[in-house]
Amino acid sequence: MAEAKIVLITGASQGIGAAVARTFVENGDKVVLAARREDRLNEVVKSFGKEGEGCLAVPCDVSSPESVEALFSTIKDKLGRLDVVFNNAGVNCPANLVDKISWEDWRKVLSVNLDGSFLIARGAFRMMKEQDPQGGRIINNGSISAHAPRYGSVPYTASKHAITGLTKALSLDGREFNIVVSQIDIGNAATPMTERMTGGVPQADGSMKVEPRMDVYDVARTLVHLSNMPLESNMLFTTIMATKAPFVGRG
Repeated sequence: MAEAKIVLITGASQGIGAAVARTFVENGDKVVLAARREDRLNEVVKSFGKEGEGCLAVPCDVSSPESVEALFSTIKDKLGRLDVVFNNAGVNCPANLVDKISWEDWRKVLSVNLDGSFLIARGAFRMMKEQDPQGGRIINNGSISAHAPRYGSVPYTASKHAITGLTKALSLDGREFNIVVSQIDIGNAATPMTERMTGGVPQADGSMKVEPRMDVYDVARTLVHLSNMPLESNMLFTTIMATKAPFVGRG
């Protein structure tokens, strides 16, 4: 087993984030779970049993600079350093054509998915740059939507395409400080968020089709593998998806 790391996971109160947190705990790492609702975070930690005793649950709104600053102050005060960040928090809004999307929905999605990713990456970069030994790993959650949109998904798709630019720029800027930055693009992990796919979702050709899903813990194990790589190596972009998901091909 690799040496234990201190790992921050945002959006950790449910879905992919909670599954990833559990898997890092089982890997022997110290995990900081961050999300807006403290009660849900505590429920997730409680579900880990005794293995979760070393976890730190910190309520945080990633779209708030003050809340993110407080998160990193807590990590520094209580744990002293940070080795890995899974920049995972994200939201969506109901599918609609662009002329029907409100400014409020646009800003809600961009403030969490893009502004939040920037704020978490900025705080992690600063901490990893200043700590001794210097460096660490930041993994941004891109999504299949970083490559191809779904129907009626302008805010979400725009935010995830932007994550790719953020990842590339951070990866370049981090070289000098041994900070490794990468992106994982996840398609159809089986969580409550993707439950609707089992009943059929709109396709590019106008049809409705059921889409296959994959075990969310396959995503989690992939992230643990990435985190266990030495900082001399990086998988800049990783795509993990349900094998038969309608991503590669014509719609």
